Amino acid sequence: MGASPAARAQDATMPTAQPATAEPAPTEPTAPATPALQPSIASTLSAAPVRVDAGPLGPLWFGGIVSGLVQGQSHATANDHTWQADLGNAQVFVNKADGMLQFFLQAGYYSVPVLGVPYQRADRATPALFNAVPQGYLKLALSDSLSIQAGKLPTLIGAESTFTFQNLNIQRGLLWNQENAVNRGVQVNYASGPLTLSASVNDGFYSQRYNWVSALASYAFDDSNTLTFSGGASTRRSDVSTTATPVLQNNQQIYNLIYAHTQGAWTLQPYVQFTHVPSLPTQGTGAASTYGAALLMSYDFGNAATPAALRLPGFKLPLRLEYIASTGDAASGAANLLYGPGSAAWSLTLTPTYQYQRFFARVELSYVGARKTAPGLAFGADGNRRGQVRGVLEVGMLM
Repeated sequence: MGASPAARAQDATMPTAQPATAEPAPTEPTAPATPALQPSIASTLSAAPVRVDAGPLGPLWFGGIVSGLVQGQSHATANDHTWQADLGNAQVFVNKADGMLQFFLQAGYYSVPVLGVPYQRADRATPALFNAVPQGYLKLALSDSLSIQAGKLPTLIGAESTFTFQNLNIQRGLLWNQENAVNRGVQVNYASGPLTLSASVNDGFYSQRYNWVSALASYAFDDSNTLTFSGGASTRRSDVSTTATPVLQNNQQIYNLIYAHTQGAWTLQPYVQFTHVPSLPTQGTGAASTYGAALLMSYDFGNAATPAALRLPGFKLPLRLEYIASTGDAASGAANLLYGPGSAAWSLTLTPTYQYQRFFARVELSYVGARKTAPGLAFGADGNRRGQVRGVLEVGMLM
């Protein structure tokens, strides 16, 4: 599935390779293992980055993605389209993942499709969101357990990551739309055995106001079961409002409890989420909260545990199910966090995925149903439809 919060918190340095036998053949030396690289890739996809010897810098790893999207939907809103095609990603990644001083750089164009909201094309999304270098940071690895990162960092919050190729599904979900994605700041990571801890001071929803604190604690009970708690909050009020910085969410506090389980061909990740936005007199809104739950899951038809009659190498079937509700009502002046104060929504997303070597294709069918919507704030040209079906095709190449 998409990057686990623990994986985002602590990308490991290159491990020392172990010989296959006590006396390996001199003509067949054991190759060093590939280090954990950024950005994380969805478990339903795989990449093959290229290692280049950069002399005094040591080995650098180069990767990238090119993909295109075609989307069709029912009940398009007035500022969206029923059908459209677009560039999904055209990005390159560079990692220096060993030594005391490390770095990561991600550059290029991208779109960030999200359930239940109008699609924004890549040529508009890139400058409006995180620019052509959406993530990049320096990392000081003080020891095998302790590191410090500074720059444009992936958030510690949530079970889904920002870009299409990082997740089981092409579109981000309803719960993700309450979370931040990329923030600028400083992050400290500690990992020892099954325990991973991270803490960050950052600018929240990319506001350039360094008034957010975020933290994560993750414990791996074994190779198949991990429990993660993450949260973040604004420490003081801010009126910054841009496409990347929704003013309500940028002033909130948010918490996630995430469980991840793998067994044979199955991957399961249920999680719950709570957010609270305080009253903001400068925005004319009262306090409101959201409560949400989701289940992300996938079945790998190429896994050795799959019955032989069902085995299809390269084919995986992810599914996401979500529900989210908000508190308050229009009469009390509560903030609108969904489709009107006090509204709720649920979603179902199915994303059959196939990959052959570097090439992948996936088709997605999703439905969003909304309840207790405010007039003009839901779906359709008039904003009064309470359901939306979408179909999305993504085809591309990962390196």
